[in-house]
Amino acid sequence: MSEYRERFAGASDAAVQTLRDLAGEDVWDRLVGQSHERWHPPGQTLMRQGEPGDLVVAVLSGVAKVVRTDRGGQRLLLAFRGPGELLGEVAVRDGGGRLVTVETLSRCKVAVMGKAEFTQFVAVHDLTPVLERYALNRLRQSTQARGGGEVRTRLAATLVRIADLTGPHGSLPSQPLELSLTREELAEHLQVSRNTVSRKLSELEFCQVSAGRTRIVIGDLGALRQVAEAAG
Repeated sequence: MSEYRERFAGASDAAVQTLRDLAGEDVWDRLVGQSHERWHPPGQTLMRQGEPGDLVVAVLSGVAKVVRTDRGGQRLLLAFRGPGELLGEVAVRDGGGRLVTVETLSRCKVAVMGKAEFTQFVAVHDLTPVLERYALNRLRQSTQARGGGEVRTRLAATLVRIADLTGPHGSLPSQPLELSLTREELAEHLQVSRNTVSRKLSELEFCQVSAGRTRIVIGDLGALRQVAEAAG
């Protein structure tokens, strides 16, 4: 049994696990080393729903959002992805079109690998079981964020998740943490109205959370984390 298979077999379901976590640093570094690195500004589309799956994107820094548009034209913000995540592998592996659109939420550094190279990389490193578990983990995260439960708790958990994706932070950072995020996007993700998000954000003022037109500011991440974990 290979090193990453041992890690894969013993990994905990409780933690949010990226592909880097599941495959291991060595395999992840090889993937990045065989890819082409690029920088993308906020608001740029990395891949578009319906397009052919001809490449995968490994996120090295920054945060991206995953959006799906249904047949009625409604946008569903499914998830947020950060460092250690892989994007686009489903369409590459099954040969179908992209199921989602991925847009940068902040400035992102990514590593891009073509379909043929990725297919060979998966075969050489026997990554199929890891990718299957990775897909299940992402489905679970998305379902938990948009599922039942008190909206304030889910909102707090979403903000904490995005904050954690941006990098390590202390329980009370010296500078407020700014997230390039709108109330509309949070409403899409949580499947509630914008007014509900605004109301619940006001309930988080004791965590020093404030909302501008295009930014959410967190002053006390530690307090916000306690709200997010209250239901657990």
